[in-house]
Amino acid sequence: MTPALTFFIGLALLVLFGWYFATDQGPRKRLLAMTLMLLLVIFSIGTIWPPQKKIALGLDIQGGTSFLIRLVPGDKAITKGMLDQAVEVIRKRIDVFGVSEPVISPVGGDRILVQIPGLDTAKIQEARDQLSRVAKLEFRLVYTDNGERLQKIDAGKEVIPPEFRIETYKMQREGEKPVEERLLVKKKADLSGDRVSNAGASYEKDGWVVHLRFDAEGAKQFGNITAANVHHRFAIVLDGVIQSAPVIQDAIYGGDAQITGRFTEDEARGLASVLENPLQTPVSIEEERSVSPTLGLDSIKASILAGLVGLAITLVCVAVYYKIPGLVANIALIINLILLVGAMTMFHFVLTLPGIAGIILTIGLSVDANVLIYERLREEMALGKSLKIALNTAYEKAFSSIFDANVTTLITAAILFWQATGPVRGFAIALTLGILASLFTALIVGRNFLGWFVDTGRLKRISMLHLISAQNINFLGKGFIACMCSLALLVAGATAFYLRGERNFGVDFRGGDLITLSAPGKIDIGQVRHALQPIGLADASIQESTQVGKSYITIRTPLHTSDKVEKEIMQTLPSV
Repeated sequence: MTPALTFFIGLALLVLFGWYFATDQGPRKRLLAMTLMLLLVIFSIGTIWPPQKKIALGLDIQGGTSFLIRLVPGDKAITKGMLDQAVEVIRKRIDVFGVSEPVISPVGGDRILVQIPGLDTAKIQEARDQLSRVAKLEFRLVYTDNGERLQKIDAGKEVIPPEFRIETYKMQREGEKPVEERLLVKKKADLSGDRVSNAGASYEKDGWVVHLRFDAEGAKQFGNITAANVHHRFAIVLDGVIQSAPVIQDAIYGGDAQITGRFTEDEARGLASVLENPLQTPVSIEEERSVSPTLGLDSIKASILAGLVGLAITLVCVAVYYKIPGLVANIALIINLILLVGAMTMFHFVLTLPGIAGIILTIGLSVDANVLIYERLREEMALGKSLKIALNTAYEKAFSSIFDANVTTLITAAILFWQATGPVRGFAIALTLGILASLFTALIVGRNFLGWFVDTGRLKRISMLHLISAQNINFLGKGFIACMCSLALLVAGATAFYLRGERNFGVDFRGGDLITLSAPGKIDIGQVRHALQPIGLADASIQESTQVGKSYITIRTPLHTSDKVEKEIMQTLPSV
């Protein structure tokens, strides 16, 4: 689906949403709701289909490609600060929104292990470029009379000005062969790329472009340079190669600039990523391997089966307990699932087993909204109200509780996205998408489905199971006792957390040992996991990889456990 089509579909959906909320109850509101639902479902299915565009699977399910990167020492020795900076830069480059689920961890004092799930040949090459690119950005002025001066230099009548040098600029136009142009550009940069505060890619009338924003000092310098050189060319140089050389049409203040160059979407986004996150220290890729899933096939099958069984039980229980309203709720849940999977595909989520659990949890939690509505409906009907009035009242009175609960969670997700990085930011995006889908299906899809049945007379009476008899409990009168119990539980939990100390944190927080063992033949991960059971490390992350006909296993364990892990494996599996 092209960016332009996606934009117009999104615009149409926004208009329909506004129209829906501005319309009073009635056939028109139901028609708008049905149109919205169909458009969103069709758009989601179009995002998911064909199967080639399916959600990518994570390292724990299908494995991927592993890169071992070494920081190249220059004049200064590699420090921990340099290593940490490189780790964060690489994370931001390959996982902008925190949804790719890569493994990025420092190894020793000058190496970084990067594992990216499920890469095909083209993506592997793209990953190599992204990982090793230094992204030294410079802005250099082109000589005023470039063409005339070059002709005189070629004829031997002039010499190259001492502060300039000749560079070749390759212009790529769509459908045409690259055109080379020689430019006299300054040797020294007029403005350095370290003044770029952020960068992004967008699709415009002439194709994909990369936008740059400078910090305060960079904006001032950029404004002064452009004001003093109107109608002169300004070369944008990345890693020593001219990307574009536009003519300065006017003074540019405000700190915004853009790079054009007939980019594809991937090229534009990749360039924006490396410009926003330049490497202070050059790196080289020392080793590249294909790695197996971190979990065994039996664990994957068991987890997927558990998720499907949980979903089935949820659907059956809702249908049995609430009958016809329950069936409507199940339809809404299925639509919720379609919208969620479509959104995850559009945002290039990488699905891991925790992600599958999160989807099932989101669907289960979305039942809460229907429970609030239907239980309120039961109470309104018990007061003797007609079905139509009871249904409208139930949705209106349950709305505030549903809205408050979901907005509170959305605020939490916004804080996580704002402050966190990596997988935590990805969790925040997934949580936000799940909440929005649940609100839409419960308050718009479910309400209008059920309202249509009632208004057209197809549903004249609603009956629901009532397994628990009504109880009159004075909850507010026992508020003090409830607060004290909650406080006691909080204190107990905080105390237990404090007493456990570092044991509360896993390898991803504390770091750990990375052990790589080799064997001439294929290694059974299940046997390795079984060998680690006696020392309590059977749940360690274990991966198999192959390189030049030799098999390797990589094991991540807590700090200072490598010796006993190696000893245990050697005793149990002598061939390793």
